[in-house]
Amino acid sequence: MRYLDTEIERLLAEEQKMVFISGPRQVGKTTLARHLLKDASGSSAYFNWDVDSDRKLILESPGDFWLRDKESMKSPTRVALDEIHKFPRWKRFLKGLYDAHHTQLQILVTGSGKLDVFQRGGDSLFGRYQLYHLHPFTLGEFLSSGDPPPAPKVFFQQIVDHPAPAGAEEGLKTLERFTGFPEPLFAESDTRLRRWSRSHEHLIIREELRDLTRIRELGLIESLVTLLPERVGSPLSVNALREQLGVRFETVQAWLKALERLFFLFAIRPYAGKLSRTLRREEKAYLFDFSTIPEPGPRFENIVALHLLKLCDNWNDLGYGDFSLHYVRDREKREVDFLITERAKPFALVEAKLTSSEVDPSLRYFTQRLKPRHAIQIVRAPQRLPHAFISEGVLMTPAAKILAMM
Repeated sequence: MRYLDTEIERLLAEEQKMVFISGPRQVGKTTLARHLLKDASGSSAYFNWDVDSDRKLILESPGDFWLRDKESMKSPTRVALDEIHKFPRWKRFLKGLYDAHHTQLQILVTGSGKLDVFQRGGDSLFGRYQLYHLHPFTLGEFLSSGDPPPAPKVFFQQIVDHPAPAGAEEGLKTLERFTGFPEPLFAESDTRLRRWSRSHEHLIIREELRDLTRIRELGLIESLVTLLPERVGSPLSVNALREQLGVRFETVQAWLKALERLFFLFAIRPYAGKLSRTLRREEKAYLFDFSTIPEPGPRFENIVALHLLKLCDNWNDLGYGDFSLHYVRDREKREVDFLITERAKPFALVEAKLTSSEVDPSLRYFTQRLKPRHAIQIVRAPQRLPHAFISEGVLMTPAAKILAMM
């Protein structure tokens, strides 16, 4: 059971909308879809656009492709469409399917490209679907039965009061070593991880980019991918990448955006607000598969970034508000790793540290100026910070304790 199961079942039962499930390749979307089909009260059917027979059936019988055995089908029929966004007219197809059959069908759509981005022609699907983001396992999901995190109003208040669950520290070590993707995480094998990581990269660059974009310089994109792990945690200089790759500035930008749409990486922008002398353009890039990041500091920061991104997406998907993830840095090089905003206003400043048990000066500085509701410093080394406490208005917390809530 994944953390989206209960919410998706509620939406299918109460709102009669299509469910879009978007997330990285091999994160468990198909497994989740099949689990939801198994729990359907009526009949169910699964179709994958990458399977020739399924693709042929959809193209030849778009109005009733799911009726393989009309006599045995029971209403409502739950249908899962995997990778359908690779169909050039997928939006038009889904709109027609929903408008004609939404009282008979419960439609699940999954894809490894951002389903709210790859919109190729056709009429709008506005009001006909709800988009959910399926992320790799975070520590909280790894340790629990898949319950979503607490609501934003109580999340940070619960950190001091609630003890870390049993096995949190060991679970975090496992997650750090094997990533949050199900196959390497549950295999707990370094050999499997290395094989999986190479295969995952190949699938995205050699298959997904080929199928969903017009990019053909795949060798150069592979070179770009090898340059990214050492740049995690720092503002990303597109100009420096351009010089190393020998291509145009706009070309590197386009490649990075394509990799982001395919969930190879995610970028967070600097937050400026009303602050002066802050960076406003250079993004920071983080990797969904962080196994290739060599240094422990950036690797830990990447893990925290993944947890916070999943937290924001889950709060948004559940309708708690409009949350987004940024970072803060000024021209004096004061920086806080992360800032969660709610409706573009500072909500929580978050600094990730390997060992420090003192409040970071930059965190203190930006807390005074931005005045967020919460300021948190997450420390990886439990021996330096064995429990959570408040210092100078900043919540100091061991990593295993707070990440176990996400």
